[in-house]
Amino acid sequence: MSHLPRVVASAVALAACGVVHAAGFTLTSPTAKPGAKLPETHVFNSFGCSGKNVSPALKWSGAPKDTKSFAVTVYDPDAPTGSGWWHWVVVNIPASATELPEGAGAADGKGLPAGSTQVRTDFGAPGFGGACPPKGDKPHRYVFTVHALKTDKLDVPTDGTAALAGFMINANKLASATFTAKYGR
Repeated sequence: MSHLPRVVASAVALAACGVVHAAGFTLTSPTAKPGAKLPETHVFNSFGCSGKNVSPALKWSGAPKDTKSFAVTVYDPDAPTGSGWWHWVVVNIPASATELPEGAGAADGKGLPAGSTQVRTDFGAPGFGGACPPKGDKPHRYVFTVHALKTDKLDVPTDGTAALAGFMINANKLASATFTAKYGR
C-alpha cells in the first residue's frame, strides 16, 4: 500500500507532461469561427440545404515535435443517427503541412498536400460534406479537429469508413487541437 501514492503521483506527472506537451497545439480558421454559426459557404448543397459545400481553410501550429503526419476530421455529434455524422476525414497529411486552404476538401482532393488521402464520410464518398442538420433541430455542433500522429502514414483505404480511420487516428495520436462551430436551420 505504501507504493500506491508514488504510483498515483507518477501517473499524474506523466499525464501532466502529455497535457503540457500539447498545450500550445492550436487549430484556427479564417472562415469558420469557434462558437459561431458556419457561413453558407460551408453548408451542404443537397438534403434540403443550399450551401456551397466548400471546406473551410484550416491552420494549425504548435504540434508536438515528434509529429510524423496529421489527420483532419469534422464531426457532428448532434446528428440524429445514434452515432453522429462524419463530414470530413483526411489522413496522411505530411508533417510539414500547417494548413489546408479553403476548398481543399473537394472530391478530387487536388487542394490537399501531396500524399494526403480523403476517406469516405457519412455522405458515402470521400471529400468534405458541409453542415445540413434536419430543419427544426437545435443548431448542431461541428467539431473541427487536427490530430498530430506518431506515424508517417495510416493504412486506411479511401473506401474505408470514418470509424476505421478514427480507430487508426486514435491508435497513433500524439495530440489534437480542436474548435467547434454551429449550424441550424
